Amino acid sequence: MRALRWHGKHDIRCDTVPDPVIEEGRDAIVKVSSCAICGSDLHLFDGFMQTMESGDIMGHEFMGEVVDVGRDNHKLKIGDRVVVPFTIFCGECDQCRRGNFSVCERSNRNRDKADKVFGHTTAGLFGYSHLTGGYPGGQAEFVRVPMADTTHVKIPAGLTDEQVLFLGDIFPTGWQAAANCDIQPEDTVAIWGAGPVGQMTIRSAVLLGARQVIAIDRVPERLAMAQAGGAITINLDEESVLERLKEMTRGKGPEKCIDAVGMESHATRAFDAIYDRVKQAVMLETDRPHVLREMIYVCRPAGTLSVPGVYGGLIDKIPFGASMNKGLTWKMGQTHVNRWTDDLLRRIQDGQIDPSFVITHTVPLQDGPGMYKTFRDKEDGCIKVVLKP
Repeated sequence: MRALRWHGKHDIRCDTVPDPVIEEGRDAIVKVSSCAICGSDLHLFDGFMQTMESGDIMGHEFMGEVVDVGRDNHKLKIGDRVVVPFTIFCGECDQCRRGNFSVCERSNRNRDKADKVFGHTTAGLFGYSHLTGGYPGGQAEFVRVPMADTTHVKIPAGLTDEQVLFLGDIFPTGWQAAANCDIQPEDTVAIWGAGPVGQMTIRSAVLLGARQVIAIDRVPERLAMAQAGGAITINLDEESVLERLKEMTRGKGPEKCIDAVGMESHATRAFDAIYDRVKQAVMLETDRPHVLREMIYVCRPAGTLSVPGVYGGLIDKIPFGASMNKGLTWKMGQTHVNRWTDDLLRRIQDGQIDPSFVITHTVPLQDGPGMYKTFRDKEDGCIKVVLKP
């Protein structure tokens, strides 16, 4: 089969590799009909995530048709159409029973590595380094799905791939980011980053009833899409984020602040952004936390910071004293995808939202390597790329 593989920083290739096979009783093999490039894939592309190995298959946002099932998998059958969550989960451990699927205690087959780095293991993830299990990803013609009897979202007839593909990651990620804020009708919600996750977060905050949703970015196409989704926009290249947020909240600051950017935040005019780039270049810091600093500073006292953006390692100069003294609540983490998917699938079926709005480019799988650069550099109006094997 053909698959997109990582061969080093900025080196993604479409290679021919062996087809996957059933390895364990709960497995399924899925023939991929659609997959996507996620913003967090760019952290791998740019070489910021630990424990990637040359030849690793990329991708964690995919769906398709079940073509084989293991002997112990009684929930799926050949011909079922499924979206596959990026988090692999057993459904049986203490964390899974609590609905905390992204920290499943059993699915990371490299849990010893994760224990050493994080203190405790997190769930296994598709296509996202050997720290999270080294599982081959979904930017491929076929994928082996371990623990597939739980790790799936079954899709009913009548919905297109484009409507439901993002149930595997960015839609529930945006929803969880907003849900973590416990949005009230009087709240202002400020969202840093209007990429794919930011776009889903904007629409989730609107659906959850925020009084005012503000999106912060610098890319005109992203800001236009955010505005179409109900957000007031701030172009950080043209105006002061701090002053505009103060103006729009009568000096009080937003009650809820969401970081939909993560470790590669950009802020060309800010001193701390220059500082972060220098420290990152000489390996004294892995992630750039400009957005986190700005959120702590502007958030209203007793407010909430929600962090769906991916961070991979160490950050510096976080004003934690300000966060503590302002009484801010932090909520963060990888997405517990299946905690949200029943509700979100119903919302798609009811016409409350069609997540396909975010797609700007659809290309064959073999064109994927070039689209990584287009997506990363925000060229050609690119916001979300769907690949067709």
